[in-house]
Amino acid sequence: MFFHVYGANALLQWGMMLVVLLGLILWNEFARRTKMGGIITFLAIPLALTVYFIAIAIGARSGAEWAVNNQTHLYMNGWFHYAKLYAALTGCIGFMMIKYKWGIGAKHWFKPFPFIIVAINILIAVASDFESAIKGWNCWWLSSEGVWLYGGWHNVMNGIAGLFNIFCMTAWWNVYSSKDKKDMIWADMTWVYIVIYDIWNFAYTYNCLPTHSWFCGIALLLAPTVAALLWNRGGWIQNRANTLAIWCMFAQVFPLFQETFHDGFHKFNWVALPTTYADGTLNGIVDGGTANVNPIAMTVISALALVTNIVAFCYIMYTAKKRHINPYKEDVFVNQKYYKDSMARADVD
Repeated sequence: MFFHVYGANALLQWGMMLVVLLGLILWNEFARRTKMGGIITFLAIPLALTVYFIAIAIGARSGAEWAVNNQTHLYMNGWFHYAKLYAALTGCIGFMMIKYKWGIGAKHWFKPFPFIIVAINILIAVASDFESAIKGWNCWWLSSEGVWLYGGWHNVMNGIAGLFNIFCMTAWWNVYSSKDKKDMIWADMTWVYIVIYDIWNFAYTYNCLPTHSWFCGIALLLAPTVAALLWNRGGWIQNRANTLAIWCMFAQVFPLFQETFHDGFHKFNWVALPTTYADGTLNGIVDGGTANVNPIAMTVISALALVTNIVAFCYIMYTAKKRHINPYKEDVFVNQKYYKDSMARADVD
């Protein structure tokens, strides 16, 4: 229903998606288990990449061919990709500060940082959804990254879902280092939030990053979720930030890995298009047109994101009123096994 992955390239498409999933899981384990792994992944590599990005920008401005034709400059030069990359990296570094109790990371007043940085990341995506609705209401429009997007009510529904998702994060001050110092634990961010976030974020990637969503909408969301549900309870938001930053760095340098050009050309046969493009190609698509579009899947997943986030928000408010608590200062999901398992790992001061 969601992707054209049942044709001649299906085995390659499914296989590469699984490779990406496994790669993200393994790199996240390298980054979270030791200080050196985290420093290499979220400080040393980003510093080198920042120098690289600046060099590309300067070279492109001066007309240097190597920079003008660089794939990062050609396909990842929009505001969103850089904003997402550095917002994710900021989260990773802040989470490490809390986990290892570095500097202000050991202060109580710094504990809402995870909520703040996640909310910023969500707002970036919400802005992108609304941008698509405004620029391409019920028609195709070409984004600054050269991707054909189809705007409409699905963007509005998912944008609103993202706003609800922010306020479904509870117990903002109750984050801890794990006893083994491998993770930052946010125990009240249980499977409930993980599920509604994954639905919302998949809808976002499907709406606004359609040519990338086979990887960033499935593999990238599954990687932290699998870890959180199977062996790293309470550490989901840290794993989410880690894998997001890792993928953003990779995609920023090697966008051709997953890119489908606005003329329909792709370099690798493992790329997959969503059923938004009705016939599995970009044929017939023009700015302001409606040819070759199938908005059904976008509408369904965006509506599901809105409904599930509203239901979760109402449950949180109901529980808070029933227990006479402030859900943003105190834990809400204390009766869940996931919460109890997470708190058992936490180094509570």
